[in-house]
Amino acid sequence: MLKRYFPILQWLPNYKKSYLSGDIAAGITVGIMLIPQGMAYAMIAGLPPVFGLYAALIPQVMYAILGTSRQLAVGPVAMDSLLVASGLGALSLSGIEEYIAMAIFLALFMGSIQLLLGVLRMGFLVNFLSKPVISGFTSAAAIIIGLSQLKHLLGTTIERSNQVHILLKNAFATIDQTNLYTLGIGIFSIFLIKGIKKIHKSIPAALIVVVLGIVGVYVTGLHDLGVKIVETVPKGFPDFKTPSVPYTRITELLPIALTLALIAFMEAISVAKAVEEKHTDYEIDANQELIALGASNMIGSLFQSYPTTGGFSRTAVNDQAGAKTGIAALVSVLVVGLTLLFLTPLFYYLPNAILAAIIMTAVFGLIDIKYPIQLFKNRKDEFLLLIITFIITLTIGIKEGILTGVLISLLLLVYRTSKPHIAILGKIKDTNYFKNIDRFNTDTETSQHILIIRFDAQLYFGNKDYFKKELYYQIDQKGKELRTIILNAESINYIDSSAAHMLLQIIKELKNKNIQFMVAGAIGPTRDILFSSGLIHAIGKENLFVKTYEAYEHCNHSIQKTALQKKIALQTIKSS
Repeated sequence: MLKRYFPILQWLPNYKKSYLSGDIAAGITVGIMLIPQGMAYAMIAGLPPVFGLYAALIPQVMYAILGTSRQLAVGPVAMDSLLVASGLGALSLSGIEEYIAMAIFLALFMGSIQLLLGVLRMGFLVNFLSKPVISGFTSAAAIIIGLSQLKHLLGTTIERSNQVHILLKNAFATIDQTNLYTLGIGIFSIFLIKGIKKIHKSIPAALIVVVLGIVGVYVTGLHDLGVKIVETVPKGFPDFKTPSVPYTRITELLPIALTLALIAFMEAISVAKAVEEKHTDYEIDANQELIALGASNMIGSLFQSYPTTGGFSRTAVNDQAGAKTGIAALVSVLVVGLTLLFLTPLFYYLPNAILAAIIMTAVFGLIDIKYPIQLFKNRKDEFLLLIITFIITLTIGIKEGILTGVLISLLLLVYRTSKPHIAILGKIKDTNYFKNIDRFNTDTETSQHILIIRFDAQLYFGNKDYFKKELYYQIDQKGKELRTIILNAESINYIDSSAAHMLLQIIKELKNKNIQFMVAGAIGPTRDILFSSGLIHAIGKENLFVKTYEAYEHCNHSIQKTALQKKIALQTIKSS
């Protein structure tokens, strides 16, 4: 039981000496990445840069103990940082101190939600975030994150907004105040990062640019010419402090915390699953991941961490650098910790424009062009879903974009299940196969006395009327010679009470017309419902068949079922 809730107890006792070199190399690499990235992402969240380093400490330690992925790199990420900024930016806060307190409490709040969802085994909730919704939301959020850094890239004071048209309007209003030195540093940094990445992805481009920027500003004195720099970064570890906010604020934070909890989980589980495919020595447990991420945020908040989750880029680097276990994460923590203890004075002259360049190059890589094109060619309805999510996220708000996307996804699901595929089957000549006559029109043979219909979905209140309408239409098409209807139930995995009542009425009406109703291929759960709902009495046990072919032969040649066929056709949980 302990190993289930503390996965570290599974891999630590079996730790091999051969893992150590890969874990150390990966830990140092990710730790070095985390320093500039963490500071940059804290800026996205509207926090002082040092809070990005705080968020890289305790959450990683907690995840190494509780997480099921051995490569997932937990810490501050761009998406969550933007959600923090957009959520808190909409509230009327008195100043930076209250803003920091709210951001830290948000980590505690979202962590509590994640932990509760994990304990209640609600990991399946992430399934409601379909790929078109995620793609549309991620691409829009990436654009907003990138454009939110224009103020640091231009060296101007641009009023923050999470609506792209307002953000661009505010940027153009202050463009005449652009500091050309700042703009030059930012553009040069973007091209340099891109150039280094083309040479080799494993080279810590962000760190190289940071070092060059610090040295450049220190030597040339550009900060005296209006280039904004990070200035003093507090030295030492964060203090232990219980996050607290006024009770009146908790209701305001609830929608932000809930959105953060689900989006952060979605990010982490998607990247963890992607990495898991390369490794056969462990399996990802979605519910345990919720517990691990929840505990990481809750305990992290006690040490001034703002919301964190698993990062895409750092996890990929961690895996590529040879990480085998959570020891790599602990090495990353050591690197960040040493930086906080001894190296923070070195970041005094770091230009904000370089942090903006790091953010822009990272997030614009999240914009997916290929997937929408693919959907446009093959799935117009899902393409429309992606575009709606993208536009609403971009122009109205991030939470609104996600919620609208999920709502439309569910409406699409309901629409599809309300009008599922229905096939009229015919016997393939000289075989025992029964296929859709529209697909195999030249190869099938049908009988005017028999109608074989296949319904490719569960039967429930949302599609029962559609089923009835289509069935009676096909009955009319057959005409007065029709004597038997065979329902191929292979694809029906559930029949609710409304649909059962509808079937009962249909069977009675058909009997009045001397038309026999048979069911073939019903799977176990469906057979259970036929018996528990009493439908079996209306259908008749003798009219339940294992295969469509057996029902067809019974109609045509009065071939009786064998004892085994009877047993299988009538098998239910109660009879087993």
